[in-house]
Amino acid sequence: MPNRHHTIFAAVLAAGLSSRFGATKQVTELDGVPMVVRAVKTAAKVCGDRIVTVVGHDWLSVLSMVQSHAGFVAANEDYEDGLGTSIATAARACRGRADALLILLADQPLVTAQHLQALINAWSGAENEIVASSYAGTQGPPVLFARDALSELVGFSGDVGARALFTDTRFRTRAVRFEPAAIDIDKPSDLAAIT
Repeated sequence: MPNRHHTIFAAVLAAGLSSRFGATKQVTELDGVPMVVRAVKTAAKVCGDRIVTVVGHDWLSVLSMVQSHAGFVAANEDYEDGLGTSIATAARACRGRADALLILLADQPLVTAQHLQALINAWSGAENEIVASSYAGTQGPPVLFARDALSELVGFSGDVGARALFTDTRFRTRAVRFEPAAIDIDKPSDLAAIT
């Protein structure tokens, strides 16, 4: 189990184009709170101010929402190329300072601080470990990547998530079940379904 000497950062990925949503979904409110702010506040409950929010598309709007909240911001200039570029941006921002990096998406509004803490608690402290969320018959974000994985993540590009590392024999992957993470907001109807 990780001890208090481990430095864990969280990265909220909020750079996407929101093309299927038809507006900047990161700043769309759920229960009166913009989704990106909800994600940052959730991460802050477990990582304090060790949070990086990755911005790209409509970055001024997203930045205006998060600037008074915890952590710092990293700009992904290649956001149009897809999710992999945001993962790389987050890893570059934290590499060298983080023993592990928790990656979460701004459009998974049902993720809780308790689940993020459960991912941290499931980490043995080993540098070659990945702790993923398990839901809907798959594994995905939020995900904790220990130090060894960060050097892989910095090279990510295109619209590629980090799932490929889950089966990479250099890493030991474990999972924590959390079905609400299956809810991600791609279209306005997705948001309507949970309000």
